Amino acid sequence: MNRTVRFVATLLRSPLGFIGFLLIGVFVLMALAAPWLSPYDPIQIDLANRLSPPDLAHWLGTDQSGRDVLSRIIWGSRASLLVGLCAASIGLIGGVALGILAGFYSGSLLDQVAMRIVDILFSIPLLVAAIAVVGIIGVGPLKLGPFLLPNETKIILLVGFLYIPWIARVTYAAALVESKADYVLARRAQGTSDWEIMFSDVLGNCLSPVIVQATLFVAIGIIVESSMSFVGLGVQPPQPSWGTMLADARGYVLSGEWWLQVFPGLAISLTVIGFNLVGDGLRDLLDPRKKTTALMV
Repeated sequence: MNRTVRFVATLLRSPLGFIGFLLIGVFVLMALAAPWLSPYDPIQIDLANRLSPPDLAHWLGTDQSGRDVLSRIIWGSRASLLVGLCAASIGLIGGVALGILAGFYSGSLLDQVAMRIVDILFSIPLLVAAIAVVGIIGVGPLKLGPFLLPNETKIILLVGFLYIPWIARVTYAAALVESKADYVLARRAQGTSDWEIMFSDVLGNCLSPVIVQATLFVAIGIIVESSMSFVGLGVQPPQPSWGTMLADARGYVLSGEWWLQVFPGLAISLTVIGFNLVGDGLRDLLDPRKKTTALMV
């Protein structure tokens, strides 16, 4: 725990890491505290106040149905962050496991089969594949035996699965180098099993680039969810989503209701920038070349 606290404290001393953590913290807090922070019901229609500009009653204005834009942005953060974080977690678990196995047993049949499958999946554009699959199976709940998967869960599982080849390639490249290191040979000479070497020694030395990649995939997941909601394949109305808010605002681009496009777009941009800045901060902090330079200085 102390080691984790020291790591986070070091990251926060970086300007990029601090700004990124600040942005992420604001939106995570917004998502967690949505029932208490939201000034209005996000799906409550009030036609008497439709298309009201920002004022003291509605800080970010209202939409074409009179719904409070600020409340919908606050509640919409839940869907975007849930998809981004959960999909990245699924991709991280699957990609690390596959990549470290293939890299540790490089040259084996497992390596050849696994990495050829990864190459095939890697060639498929992520957003196109997600839209195609959800478009085929539909946006309604999917029944799998005793389980009923809502549309958001389908998107999380699908995007998480599509992340696996990307993270597997990063893990594979690191594991390929680590598996040839002298400490691996020494551990084998001691009679240590391959599984113990992989997950107690090699894995720890492969995590630095993978963690950086995972933070970037959270940002990509937010964009994917917003894009799918924008085309009607993500969060379904009347539930709020940043993507559906932008889709609803398309008809008001030239009519002067600027707040309908600006604030949801700003929420997406700031969240993605936050995760990218944290990823940049982690990359600088975990870069062994910069550590070596610092020690030499």
